[in-house]
Amino acid sequence: MPPSALALIVLAGLIHASWNIAAKKAGGDARFAAFTGFVMMIFWAPLGIWLGIAQIPGWGRAEWLLVAASAVFHTIYYIVLLRGYRKADLTVVYPLARGSGPLLSSLAAILFLGESISALGLTGILGVVVGVFLIAGGPGLWRASHDPVLRKRVHKGMIYGLLSGAFIASYTVVDGYGVKFLLMSPILIDYIGNLARMCLLAPVVLRDTATARTMWQAQWKYALYVGIISPVSYVLVLYAMQTAPLSHVAPAREVSMLFAALIGGHLLGETDRGVRVIGAGFIAAGVMALALA
Repeated sequence: MPPSALALIVLAGLIHASWNIAAKKAGGDARFAAFTGFVMMIFWAPLGIWLGIAQIPGWGRAEWLLVAASAVFHTIYYIVLLRGYRKADLTVVYPLARGSGPLLSSLAAILFLGESISALGLTGILGVVVGVFLIAGGPGLWRASHDPVLRKRVHKGMIYGLLSGAFIASYTVVDGYGVKFLLMSPILIDYIGNLARMCLLAPVVLRDTATARTMWQAQWKYALYVGIISPVSYVLVLYAMQTAPLSHVAPAREVSMLFAALIGGHLLGETDRGVRVIGAGFIAAGVMALALA
């Protein structure tokens, strides 16, 4: 992987972790996703319009279908992720979401595409499994087994994290195909995709405008931060995909889990921070091994 691509991914990982902390603190639902999408649409409009005028007239059926598919996958991912944050700890949901995407992609290739797995690949899978155990609470899981409330919270976090990971894998493949094979602008994929996501989310807001207004008053600071910052992290990753293999970029961006495990545990007061940081390291090492296998 070129050093420039790795630098983009590391920076994207730090930004990605920071906006996930903000989203967790907001405690929002699909309406918060709409708020952040609206902020993104307005704040990044000058850049989106400038690039769109030059490039969108050359788009064909393939480009528009890709944007539509990307919008659906991104929307479902974000809604599932936000719901997971309301139901469980960020340090369970977020690392599982970020770590399971590359893992699910590798397993799908082995099971359905006839790809083989090397010893290094098996080691990577083992690293991810160990990391998942530690991130999800590690030894604390045994304590949770005797506490019905805690056990239920951990299990919910695992379910939402894995569902989020499945949709992360889906939109990563779709968007990666767009920038590598259709040569679409990373910025436009994200910006036009956000406009499509707004169409999907608008009915949720318009169905109960009074509640939406109340939630905006409570969450607008977080929505501003996420709406402005989150596109930067993903666009950096898409630019990295233009110069490095997707199979390397997708696992490498899981460095965001290291930042989230550290920052999330400190800012949100979630427990077993040390164990979870170690677990994040195992997951990051595991997915990197899968990429190199």
